[in-house]
Amino acid sequence: MNVFLWILQVLLAGMFLMAGAMKVMKSRAELVESQPERMGWVEHVSDQTVKVAGGAEVLGALGLILPAITGIAPVLVPLAAAGLAITMILAAVFHTRRGESQATAMNIVLAILSLVVMWGRFGDYAF
Repeated sequence: MNVFLWILQVLLAGMFLMAGAMKVMKSRAELVESQPERMGWVEHVSDQTVKVAGGAEVLGALGLILPAITGIAPVLVPLAAAGLAITMILAAVFHTRRGESQATAMNIVLAILSLVVMWGRFGDYAF
């Protein structure tokens, strides 16, 4: 189970790091231009909202890996997973209200996977 949780943590960290870094580094116009079918929602929120969402994803991704690797405050791993799950639940609500079912489904899957990491790392497979 520990190996499964590590694989899940690395995959989630990679996904959140890429998605978050893109939101932090690119402008809203660049996001819409690069992926209009997936990032059209950014036209309806402020620049700050996009940057905060991206920052939360980047920090959560780092929190899934770094504390465990360094051995410094490994309790932050399940807390990061919980934070990412909350972020994805809020994103799912946002996309549901906009009628974006594909984005909602992805948010729900990522929330569930984050909750699995949280459960495992708070439980029997803690560091």
